[in-house]
Amino acid sequence: MTPRSDNFLTDTLLDSLTFNDDGLIPAIAQQFDTGEVLMMAWMNRDSLIETLHSSRACYFSRSRQAFWRKGDSSGHIQTVKSCHIDCDGDTVLLLVDQTGAACHEGTRTCFTRLVSADSAVAATGPALPERSTR
Repeated sequence: MTPRSDNFLTDTLLDSLTFNDDGLIPAIAQQFDTGEVLMMAWMNRDSLIETLHSSRACYFSRSRQAFWRKGDSSGHIQTVKSCHIDCDGDTVLLLVDQTGAACHEGTRTCFTRLVSADSAVAATGPALPERSTR
């Protein structure tokens, strides 16, 4: 019996996922050691393959219609510790080690707005902790 190749395993995984009509699947990035939810972005098949093979988070930018390796221009990379698929196969969860800001607004996390019961929205914290170790 011939061992299955990485390509076979990757293709089998990708074929089991549900991509939307644009060929995209939502991906949540979460800090691996603290559980902090950092961001949500979209992945296509190519960006997910690259993420799995390189252990660097790669996404698909809908606004630029282009492959996007997190941190290539900002230096704020996400090193992937593990990749998880939800029970429906329609969302990816990446446990990452985030370097610097995850958000394009310069914040550690994209989730910086707290909505109260009266629909008021308030900022939840500083752009980055003063002594960030990431």
